[in-house]
Amino acid sequence: MVEQSIQTKIDQWLSGNYDEATKSEIRGLVDRNEHEALADAFYKNLEFGTGGLRGIMGAGSNRMNRYTLGMATQGLCNYLKQNFPDQKISVAIAHDSRNNSDVFARETAAIFSANDIKVYLFEALRPTPELSFAIRHLGCQSGVVITASHNPKEYNGYKAYWNDGGQVTAPHDKNIIAEVNKITSIDDVKFEAKQENIEMIGTAVDEAYMKEVLGLSISQEAIRRQHDLKIVFTPIHGTGITLVPEILKRFGFTNVTVVEEQSEPNGNFPTVVYPNPEEKEAMTLAMKKAEELDADLVLATDPDSDRVGIAVKDLQGQFVLLNGNQTGALLINYLLQAWQNAGKLTGKEYVVKTIVTTDLIKKIADAYNVTMYETLTGFKYIAEIIRNLEGKETYIAGGEESYGYLAGDFVRDKDAISSCALIAEMAAVAKDNGQTLFEMMVDMYTRYGFYKEELVSITKKGMRGAEEIQQMMTEMRSIPPQTIAGSRVLEVRDYKAGTRKNRITGEESTLDFESSNVLQYLTEDGSKISARPSGTEPKIKFYVSVNEPMASKVDYNATAQKLNDKIQQTLIDLRLK
Repeated sequence: MVEQSIQTKIDQWLSGNYDEATKSEIRGLVDRNEHEALADAFYKNLEFGTGGLRGIMGAGSNRMNRYTLGMATQGLCNYLKQNFPDQKISVAIAHDSRNNSDVFARETAAIFSANDIKVYLFEALRPTPELSFAIRHLGCQSGVVITASHNPKEYNGYKAYWNDGGQVTAPHDKNIIAEVNKITSIDDVKFEAKQENIEMIGTAVDEAYMKEVLGLSISQEAIRRQHDLKIVFTPIHGTGITLVPEILKRFGFTNVTVVEEQSEPNGNFPTVVYPNPEEKEAMTLAMKKAEELDADLVLATDPDSDRVGIAVKDLQGQFVLLNGNQTGALLINYLLQAWQNAGKLTGKEYVVKTIVTTDLIKKIADAYNVTMYETLTGFKYIAEIIRNLEGKETYIAGGEESYGYLAGDFVRDKDAISSCALIAEMAAVAKDNGQTLFEMMVDMYTRYGFYKEELVSITKKGMRGAEEIQQMMTEMRSIPPQTIAGSRVLEVRDYKAGTRKNRITGEESTLDFESSNVLQYLTEDGSKISARPSGTEPKIKFYVSVNEPMASKVDYNATAQKLNDKIQQTLIDLRLK
């Protein structure tokens, strides 16, 4: 039997003004006594996390469907009208290659239009960063992209943006949820489109966006000399195919090979288990093609093209994947050096990273006398810093360990399109100096210290899984370890409580961040371990970061092994392996 509160919701959906296909799906679960599936579909309402709405597609209040999407959109409409009274409100809408993304995008456009809000709807799939750009470019008050980013094919989602082009942050996120919660019936949602309020957009916005991306290039001379750099690119059946090959061409690269088997947009992602460039399996076809061609660089974007993964040749000439921390540090190091060489650093520049991203970026920024700001996890917080500092300081770049980077401020979300172009430029500069990107990275470690990170994700699905994740966080808070990998834990940072506690002196101080369910242990030897339940997936994530000085390139393998051993011992001590 399901709980009474869940049964009440089920009854509401079966008796309410929902379409027959939705009711039939629910009745099928009831008839088959699939109590756990019913509980998971109805035990809560989909909520805005770090990435807006995201969930498994299907019938139910905790599923992604036209009704949960409709209520979210109606709530957003109501909130926009409160915030922009007596204005003609407009929004931009885009979607990725996922199943139902185009349907959900049209449904979203219909609801906005029915609320007398002007809609700019992309004519076909487009990358998320272009949606962020379009909001500012077209002077919109808000925007939406239909995507579940790199989640499995069963998922879809809904990212809401504000008028600065960044994802919705506090207080707007909570206030929108409050407006959604005021909608007690789907009958309150205006589903009938007013076509006169919908305008299709496409190539004109593409051109405006790519013009801005081209303006980020700093090393055109190196590209001219290395224009035939061998690049293999895969969009992993997503939106990257729309703009990445074209922007690489416009940057000046003439030898780009697209992985044919993954070039067509397809919401079933038939060649991969997860359409996620963080996963080695998703990069298999691209790596194979790179080996065949003896390529210099592999680039892979996720379905909505806000994340990019790369592979390069290591010191033995074998292709290896770089993680998000390595790529982010490399890119920021390259940009700061290029800005310095171009005489563009004035002392007012800054970079941004999240609290779970490598501290190597801080070392690099300090070396160039560039300020580094730190934010909570979620690129919307990086966008918030850009907004708050606009006109006061100059943003160069920002990034997070989950393969998201942004250079320049004309987009306010992570941008795999511009990142692909700049990573290729960075590889061209390395080759122009007789190096691979991997050798450039080793040089960076020699200068600033070798930082090595590892991410462990534990999946706990459904209502029971959410409870288990919260229990794990409770235990870690109540009984923090005394030592980790033989090093004393000096400090515990609890971002939910907003406190920083010195374990030696007992002194406690306040963290200057919005409350977030993140816990960090900092050790005497400079290691940092972070625990964070995901805001977009049924996972708890553990981030381990260790570091050692490295005198020269010849010490790379020995230092890497020492750091790996420390990571493995850390995982053992935390009972994660």
